[in-house]
Amino acid sequence: MSKAGRPPRDPAQRAERAHRILDAAAELILRWGYDKTTIDDVARQAGVAKGTIYLHWKTREALFTALLRRERVRMLAEVRRSAPHTPRDLFAALAAALLRRPLLRALVAGDSEVLGKLVGQKRRGPGALDSSTALDDYYAELTRLGAVRDLSGDHALVIGSVLYGFLVTPGLLPGGPPADERVAALLADTVERATATGRALPEDAARRVGQATLGYLDAVEELAQRKLDDSLSPLHGGAM
Repeated sequence: MSKAGRPPRDPAQRAERAHRILDAAAELILRWGYDKTTIDDVARQAGVAKGTIYLHWKTREALFTALLRRERVRMLAEVRRSAPHTPRDLFAALAAALLRRPLLRALVAGDSEVLGKLVGQKRRGPGALDSSTALDDYYAELTRLGAVRDLSGDHALVIGSVLYGFLVTPGLLPGGPPADERVAALLADTVERATATGRALPEDAARRVGQATLGYLDAVEELAQRKLDDSLSPLHGGAM
């Protein structure tokens, strides 16, 4: 186990150590839950001194905030690589990627067994899909292009309700929940039925919908990356 000291001067070494600590935290929180996972536990799992962790984050909450932010960045990067060009493709990819990430899934579903007290604190901030402003701008453009119905700015409310319902309800069904791939497909279909006009778009409008979809992903990925970078700065203690 290494001794606590000043953060490595080499940014690459500092980042490597931070990610190693986050890897350890992720493993433990999924095994024991947030409330039962201590900084001492994380230090032992990561092979560092307890004081070393405090060189990166002032509090346990700041550490786990960084972990959730990293999960969000990785999820969005995966979705962006799939290059969705329609809202249906976007939400199918987002749902599938989110369902593959237990920590984000627990955050959106409010799973206190995994995230404990952290659920209430983090759900007061932006959700796993991040920024409502970017989503509002995206759907304003889709409305202008005739791709979705005008819901008077309530698209985020509709989509959030559908997302939450599909994450929580399957666990309550008799016979067990359907496969994650089926849940993602059904979620995307429901979002489309709830928001789309059902009319075929001219070629130019369809192309611009594709550009807007990728632009939305670029915007939220950039924001998520900035927040993660802030969390990985030495002595980070900020909120979600």
